Amino acid sequence: MLSHAATRPRYGRTLHVALRAAPTSLEPVQSLSAVAPELTELLFDKLIILDSQGRSIAQLATSWHAEQGNRRWQFAIRSGVTFHDGVPLTPDAVASALRAANPSWQVSASDDSVLIVSDAALNTLPAELSLPRNAISRHDVAAKPVGTGPFRVSHFQSARKLALAANDDYWNARPYLDSVEIELGANPRDQLIALELGKADLVDIAPEQIRRATSDGRRVVKSAPLDLLALVFTRERRSSEEGRLREALSYSLDRPSMRNALLQGEGEVARGILPGWLSGYEFLFPAKLDLARAQQLKSGLKATSLTLGYNSNDPLGRLLADRIALNARDSGIAIQVTSSSEVDLRLMRIPLVSLDPRLALRGAALATGTAAPGFAGSSVEQLYQSERVLLDTQRVIPLLHLPRAQAIGTGVRNWRRSEDGVLRLDDVWLATEKP
Repeated sequence: MLSHAATRPRYGRTLHVALRAAPTSLEPVQSLSAVAPELTELLFDKLIILDSQGRSIAQLATSWHAEQGNRRWQFAIRSGVTFHDGVPLTPDAVASALRAANPSWQVSASDDSVLIVSDAALNTLPAELSLPRNAISRHDVAAKPVGTGPFRVSHFQSARKLALAANDDYWNARPYLDSVEIELGANPRDQLIALELGKADLVDIAPEQIRRATSDGRRVVKSAPLDLLALVFTRERRSSEEGRLREALSYSLDRPSMRNALLQGEGEVARGILPGWLSGYEFLFPAKLDLARAQQLKSGLKATSLTLGYNSNDPLGRLLADRIALNARDSGIAIQVTSSSEVDLRLMRIPLVSLDPRLALRGAALATGTAAPGFAGSSVEQLYQSERVLLDTQRVIPLLHLPRAQAIGTGVRNWRRSEDGVLRLDDVWLATEKP
């Protein structure tokens, strides 16, 4: 049993992390395309962050208010904050960063505040400012992005390695760790081996690995189902026959079987784009296997074959694609599975970009090539109608909602996982004693 002293935070040591993500850039504005949102929190701060209930919390902004029907917002900027290169954080620096990320906004500095003005109402602005792309950064003399976050970059090798050092002058208290070394683009199997050998303290694990890792006695933490696994058609529906084929395919899919057999019971069957825990109404959408209905819809159609692409870097991708093709065949739809870029539909894993359901829905629409909905208000009824319109385009067939998970070494203390699945390491420390 650990002594009382062993449970007390200790400064020092290096945390070794292995991640599946392989970002090619650390620029916050490129966070989605470069697959780096999970790293943004370590390096950069935002004006506002969201709590587990999706409520706005001050970070670099200490207060804010809206005027003129949410078309004009003013944010008071925290004083005494410096960037990693020692340059003070100013309203001018914040305004410059936000203008670069949002060309359509009119952003200016005024005394100790930043003003954001738009011709249209910015009803979701506080939540939008919590997105990774709106993290505040500037470029140092070497033209590299620097932030105000708990860690600074020591070394970055694109898509391979990232070394971080504690920001001794962090405004919100110095991290306990001295440094963090992150292997990027790590193979899932190699990650678990590294954890077993003590070469890594924290590693990503895929949903299908969670049950086995837990049964092997590993410490595993997982988020709520944050990622949508879906079939996404590469072009808009052009005819009623195409619509019937897509509907028939949806009725052909045995989602519970995919979850139980291929994901070892992890995740949840997806009826809609947003998971039920976030929207509250997902149960209203149908998502059931109905081969008789699928065969009826498919009857008389001239074209009943499709090509399906998948991510060849995802070990589960091919298995899921093959299962989808098998399900489709039972209703008379032929699907050719391929890793080619020229396909009719793709198996995609779409991360929720925010704990604000409006922004999460908008982000999913953009990721699938569907027109993003606008929001005049924030009611559940309006959100439901917006999602139903997106589903009615038949561009997306939801399959499963998946959690994000990590396996953690025995020496890691005070690990906490945020609701949005982002790494938060500023309060983590490493024990020297063996458990």
